[in-house]
Amino acid sequence: MKSNKGKGLLGLLGLLVVLGIFGFFGYDTLQKSKLVTDENGVTSQNGGIKLGLDLAGGVSITYQAKEENPSAEDMSDTQYKLQQRVQNYSSEAEVYQEGGNRINVDIPGVTDANKILEELGKPGSLQFYDENWNVVLEGTDVASAKAVIYKDQQTGNNNYEVALTFTDEGTKKFADVTAANVGKKIAIVYDNVMYSNPTVQQAITGGQASISGMTSYEEAENLASTIRIGSLSLELEELRSNVVGAKLGQEAITTSLKAGAIGFGIVCVFMIVVYLIPGLAASLALCLYVALMLILLAAFEVTLTLPGIAGIILSIGMAVDANVIIFTRIKEEIGLGKTVHSAIKTGFAKALSAIVDGNVTTLIAAAVLYWRGSGTVKGFATTLALGIVLSMFTALFVTKFTLNTLYNLGFQDQKFYGIRKEKKALNFLGKRNICFIISAVMILAGVAGMVMNKSSIGNAFNYSLDFQGGTSTSVTFNEDMSLERISSEVVPVVESITNSADTQTQKVAGTNEVIIKTRTLSVEERQALDEALVENFGVDESKITAESISGAVSAEMKRDAVMATAIATVFMLLYIWVRFKDIRFAASAVLALVHDVLVVVACYALAKWSVGSTAIACLLTIVGYSINATIVIFDRIRENIKLMGPKASTVDIVNTSITQTFTRSINTSLTTFVMVFVLFIMGVSSIREFALPLMAGIICGTYSSVCLTGAMWYVMTTKKQKKDAVEKQAKKDAEKAAKKAKKSGK
Repeated sequence: MKSNKGKGLLGLLGLLVVLGIFGFFGYDTLQKSKLVTDENGVTSQNGGIKLGLDLAGGVSITYQAKEENPSAEDMSDTQYKLQQRVQNYSSEAEVYQEGGNRINVDIPGVTDANKILEELGKPGSLQFYDENWNVVLEGTDVASAKAVIYKDQQTGNNNYEVALTFTDEGTKKFADVTAANVGKKIAIVYDNVMYSNPTVQQAITGGQASISGMTSYEEAENLASTIRIGSLSLELEELRSNVVGAKLGQEAITTSLKAGAIGFGIVCVFMIVVYLIPGLAASLALCLYVALMLILLAAFEVTLTLPGIAGIILSIGMAVDANVIIFTRIKEEIGLGKTVHSAIKTGFAKALSAIVDGNVTTLIAAAVLYWRGSGTVKGFATTLALGIVLSMFTALFVTKFTLNTLYNLGFQDQKFYGIRKEKKALNFLGKRNICFIISAVMILAGVAGMVMNKSSIGNAFNYSLDFQGGTSTSVTFNEDMSLERISSEVVPVVESITNSADTQTQKVAGTNEVIIKTRTLSVEERQALDEALVENFGVDESKITAESISGAVSAEMKRDAVMATAIATVFMLLYIWVRFKDIRFAASAVLALVHDVLVVVACYALAKWSVGSTAIACLLTIVGYSINATIVIFDRIRENIKLMGPKASTVDIVNTSITQTFTRSINTSLTTFVMVFVLFIMGVSSIREFALPLMAGIICGTYSSVCLTGAMWYVMTTKKQKKDAVEKQAKKDAEKAAKKAKKSGK
């Protein structure tokens, strides 16, 4: 006993030291992440976590097409490809069209416009030359370029190359050119500078090529980036560049941090009250989780924006969920008569499959979203993936270590852990038809809302500036306006003209200029806004300019997001199918996932919530949350099929499984909901706009997991059972008839 207490005391001291060290570095990272404004009005950070344009501002560069009247198709294509180029600086960079021939690039987390311009380069033309210096290919013939690393089998050293993939037309051109130039060089020239001059070894007909001779991955990535930017449909030139302030301002960051801290505190208190000693262990593990998350966000230079915060909230919810699954299992084992020590060991073992399957499924989604997505989708995927890995580590290792440490210290009585006795199964399946009808009504109501919106506002949804663009008004005030004053004094004046809450403002550092982005304004509304600014702030009307801007989320980016989600869904379906060895589990999970997305989309339509880039992140969060909750119930159904045996009816198995996991479903949803709810209560308007759909998604995800997934699996299973029974009976009847016919033939 004394030995165990000594071991427990040593373990507790070690845990507290680790918490202290990582807590200090986490706090230091948070302090360095704060925005600091110098005497010139330039806002910057001293390190820490890179904040996105919405939280910290950055560099805004405007390019103009050299062609006098570029086509809309060329502008759209150039905007999308430029978006791919600036991903090297930040996954949260925004690219949008201004007027008919200009493109704006907003890059978060930087303040040196000249450095970015120098690194980004003027997007000139890319050309391929033969040895007689004839242009044989253009940059537009290249579909993609990426840096690759491979190991030399002879030397064991890493080699670096740039892999090129050509368009269909470029493939044919390249095949002809290489066939005619075997043994000769083909130079790759960008903006009159030769970047590479490789020798053609043989005719290349597959539409792919590689450029070797790079000394580092960075060099290969820079060349790949140069080639990608060189394949723009239009040649651009810099028109102007500014350092701009945050869209949301310091107030949004401060209130979000306070809300996060309060929400996290409430979750810890809830865990301790409900789960006692295990809850304390989970709270300590979650504290380490938060500290590690802050440190890793900074270490991996992840750019944090509102969608990124959504990923963190989801991962915290999943971290809590893993602990709740474990503690529920421990209570059940104690209820079955096992000792506390044995219950802890068995509880972790039995919870492992549900935790791994739920987290791996969501991790698959995050990986695909990062691979296929762009912009906010990629930022969301990064923070989500990082959070999932950390949540699994803290739940399976840190919580287990802490719980065993507390047990060794003397907390060995069952009263410290709680006892969960077997409850009578509730008849969830008895209400399945009512639930199906409720879901159908909600989805159809959403469709009706879209139709009504189309007739009243011209679109199925209330699209924000991010999606449909609007008007950008540049105003030079007579004094330096702080972000707080802009938010409290200028924005209300603007909204009185636009009658819309969708207003974005940015301050140009070192000047009195403020950029105001609103929905598209008519000529009369522009004039009214000018007059209101002059009247309220004494602005010189000649220092007010306005331009039409496109949405920062281009059609291609929307397509990428939809494609990424579709591919992620397919991969999740395959994983669940393989793990559960039953396509009906996978089909039910995906149907529930689609249901949740459609219901939240219906909320967007009916409530006319603003649909922008954060809406994409909200829907992706709901996808991850929904699939994780469903996996837990399916894991219990899979287990009960074996435990309850072939004599148990499918109805009893499903009802028992949902009943056993019901408390877990409610508690996990409650803790995640609290995190978002506090954010909604304390946050600024843009934060509330972001938190509200998340809360709807959490409620919907809980409802579908409890009321729909098991019911859908049951319906599919019983249909197959009936079909098998009919086929079996038909086979018996056929055999009987054959025997009768054979007998009568004799």
